[in-house]
Amino acid sequence: MKYLEEFQNPELARLLLEDIRSTVTRPWALMEVCGGQTHTIIRHGIDQLLPEGVELIHGPGCPVCVTPLEVIDKALEIASRPDVVFCSFGDMLRVPGSDRDLFRVRSEGGDVRVVYSPLDALRIAEQNPDKQVVFFGIGFETTAPPNAMTVYQARKRDIRNFSLLVSHVRVPPAIEAIMQSPDCRVQGFLAAGHVCSVMGTDEYPELAERFRVPIVVTGFEPLDILEGIRRTVRQLERGEAAVDNAYPRAVRDEGNPAAKAMLADVFETTDRAWRGIGVIPQSGWRLSERYRAYDAEHRFQVGGITTCEPAACRAGEVLQGLLKPHECEAFGTVCTPRTPLGATMVSSEGACAAYYLYRRLGAPAAPAAPLEASPVG
Repeated sequence: MKYLEEFQNPELARLLLEDIRSTVTRPWALMEVCGGQTHTIIRHGIDQLLPEGVELIHGPGCPVCVTPLEVIDKALEIASRPDVVFCSFGDMLRVPGSDRDLFRVRSEGGDVRVVYSPLDALRIAEQNPDKQVVFFGIGFETTAPPNAMTVYQARKRDIRNFSLLVSHVRVPPAIEAIMQSPDCRVQGFLAAGHVCSVMGTDEYPELAERFRVPIVVTGFEPLDILEGIRRTVRQLERGEAAVDNAYPRAVRDEGNPAAKAMLADVFETTDRAWRGIGVIPQSGWRLSERYRAYDAEHRFQVGGITTCEPAACRAGEVLQGLLKPHECEAFGTVCTPRTPLGATMVSSEGACAAYYLYRRLGAPAAPAAPLEASPVG
């Protein structure tokens, strides 16, 4: 296959669905870890086309959504300072902090700018030596390498008015935390292909073996998702628990050695809080001692901020896969994209945003229908 449309082919999707139906003999609960995969599933109605008993649980795979409230408040505090140019990707501007968001800070006079690369922020720092320029570095293993490269370049070029507010998280420790939860129902994982394209699959076999859970690496188009489900269900039906790469066009077992080397140089692993979930040991990165001077949290001394999540927001349960978005009492009423209680409603990868956009009435899933009647393709 050469073109994206081929990964949305209805006839191939039908064949994959038929194979899944012929394989399944009992109920199974699978978790897709990536928020991009969640949006594909809901947009194309894949969860509604699967055989009865095969459930897709939406995991904590939205990087914006898992950024903890205290980090958002730190960003708001830094961005409010008159000597700061605060740079971020656009999807962070509407994420609610305790009492406002970055859009509000900008409307109140803060210099908050949307950039498309951390190197854009570094360029702004070069052009504005009288300002402190901060880039909001969030995300999983996919966004960490370019952020690491930017800090590396800042140090190499001696650009001292640039810093990074870091809130990077790692997928394997999150999978471990999910499997250790007493409420866990997950029996198989669809692992995010873009994460594995960077880090490879080395960290997953031990998890698959220890928790007796299949982990299938897959992509983001409908056929990618269906093939991942097919392979996961086959393993479960056979009593197997192995790592399987169903995304070989983008993922190699060893990952990207250059990106991994840059991460090892600039970052070090640390315990990290996940919004709505809590602290997961060794689940994040922070700048290593060699690059600590570029850490915005240290530079601006914004430690000690305490926060409290809105009582009506159940995003933590959504992120843990314990609750479907439309099962939250606030969904679509108190909490909407215009008046969000949490990041899951405003992020482009948030599960609540996906349900609101593609299934906003929260109707129960319909029985599997013929593919022509489905949104797939």
